[in-house]
Amino acid sequence: MAFKARKQMNRKLVIISVLILSFLVFVAVILTAVHKRILPKAALIKGKIAIVIDDWGYNLSNLKDAGEIKQPLTCAVLPNLNNSALVARKLNSFGFEIILHLPMEPKEKYRLEKNTITTTMDALRIRSILDQDLASVLFAKGISNHMGSRITENSRVSALIISEVKRRKLYFLDSFVTAKSVCSLLAAKMKVRFAKRDIFLDNRDDPAYIKAQIFKLRDLAKKKGQAIGIGHDRRNTLAVLKEVIPQMVKDGYKFVFVSEIAK
Repeated sequence: MAFKARKQMNRKLVIISVLILSFLVFVAVILTAVHKRILPKAALIKGKIAIVIDDWGYNLSNLKDAGEIKQPLTCAVLPNLNNSALVARKLNSFGFEIILHLPMEPKEKYRLEKNTITTTMDALRIRSILDQDLASVLFAKGISNHMGSRITENSRVSALIISEVKRRKLYFLDSFVTAKSVCSLLAAKMKVRFAKRDIFLDNRDDPAYIKAQIFKLRDLAKKKGQAIGIGHDRRNTLAVLKEVIPQMVKDGYKFVFVSEIAK
C-alpha cells in the first residue's frame, strides 16, 4: 500500500510539474508577444541632411522664423557686424549649431566685408583676423567661407586658414563656390575635419524653386547617405524649410548638424 501511495504521489508531482512548466511557457510566449508590440521598430534612416543657413548678422528680421524650425540647423554668422554677437547667442539658444562665416576674397568684383581675407595678407594678419572674428561670433564649432573663390583656389592662404581651424579644434565647411577649390585636399593632408556643400537651396528667392532644390537635396541624401545644402537668412528660405522638414522627417530623413557629417 505504501509503495502504491508513493507511486500515485509521484504521478501527481509529475502532473503538477508539467502543468507549472506549461503555464510558465505560456506566460513567456504572451509576454514576448506583448513586448514586441510595445517596442517600436527601429526607424529606417533614408539619409542624413545638414541644412546650413548663411549670412546671419546683417539684421534680426528672421530670428523668429528660424526659431520655429524644430530640427537641427547649422547657422553661419558673419563677424564684426552690429548684430553678430546677438544673433549668435539667439541662434545658439534655439539649439542650433553656430559656425563663423569667414569673409574671403572672391574673383568677382563684389563689395567686401570688413577684414575680408585676401591673397596678399601674411600669416600674422590672417591669424589676427581669425582671432577677432571668432571673438565676434560666439559658440562657433566650425568655419565656412563667405564668397572666397580666389582664396579657396589659393593653396598658401587656404593652408594657413585650415591650419588655424585645426589648431582651434574646429571643422571647415567648404561652401564650394569654385570647382577648383583646394580645401578638400589640404584638409585631408592636414587631418582636419572637413565637409563640402552639395546644393545651394536659394540662388533664386522663389518658394517653388527653393522647394525643388530641397527635394534635390533629399534625393541626393538618399543616394549618398548624406548631403549638405546651403541657404541664406531669407524669409522665403526659412518658410519653405519650416513647411517641408516635418514631412521629410516622417519619410525617414534625419536632419543633423554639419559637425555630425564633417570628417
